[in-house]
Amino acid sequence: MATHTEQTQTTQTSALSSLFESDVFVHVALFGSIILVGLPLILAVIMSTQSTNEIYQVTNLGIGSAKLSNYETALTEYNLLQYMINSFVMSVTIVIGKVALSLLAALALVYYRFPFERAVFGFILLTLLVPVPVRIVPLFQLMADLGWADSLIAITGPYIASATAVFLFRQHFMSIPESLVENARLDGVGPLTFLVQVLIPMSKGMIAGVSVITFIYAWNQYLWPLIVISDQSKQVIQVGIKFLQGASQSGLTQWGLIMAGAVIALIPPLAVLLVLHRPLLETFAIQQK
Repeated sequence: MATHTEQTQTTQTSALSSLFESDVFVHVALFGSIILVGLPLILAVIMSTQSTNEIYQVTNLGIGSAKLSNYETALTEYNLLQYMINSFVMSVTIVIGKVALSLLAALALVYYRFPFERAVFGFILLTLLVPVPVRIVPLFQLMADLGWADSLIAITGPYIASATAVFLFRQHFMSIPESLVENARLDGVGPLTFLVQVLIPMSKGMIAGVSVITFIYAWNQYLWPLIVISDQSKQVIQVGIKFLQGASQSGLTQWGLIMAGAVIALIPPLAVLLVLHRPLLETFAIQQK
């Protein structure tokens, strides 16, 4: 009897020890991840307050004497405020267009029956395999032929159609009880009315999650706006930061100015992420399921 009790205690101690070790490993991994992600951001903020001479003095790791002057210079002299507005308009337009189009596509895929339904859905998913660089040249040629180059349509149109968003909304709609669909049909509710009055209210979390992902993705666009927009006043913030690299003082790159631009560009997507982080996590949870 004593031997059995000792074995039980040993097993419990071993289990607790294993659990403790796993918790320690998880906490160490999380702490390391925070350092890897947070340290560059902290350094960027510090460098944004330093003058050019202070940055090139490697030993100076504190808040610099420039304070907020780099931010003021970036926003006014280098037109970063206008680039921010352009990026915001572009991102919001893409979010609205992508969510609306994806909702309609998912509605058709789930609640309509048409020939080659699975083939159409498979083709939509197949577009995910086409890398962006492959589409750049034909897209640019299309925009030029349509006369849309150097316009808001040019930088938003190619991003409104999204296989990922269609897939997420389709999977979410398939989880909605069939009884709601049958009741709506018996009541004579049309497809668009059913979408607006039933599906959208039940999909607020998914819509918010897709909107966050889309906003951040659109905000960080660099290559396509750089190619399709030639008017500098219509450029976006990511390209605007590139313009800051041309600023120099005594032949030295003004990294403080560049870091100030990077910090400014980080604020809107970070604010959106902080406000809507919960729906974003729910979206990823649905993807994993």
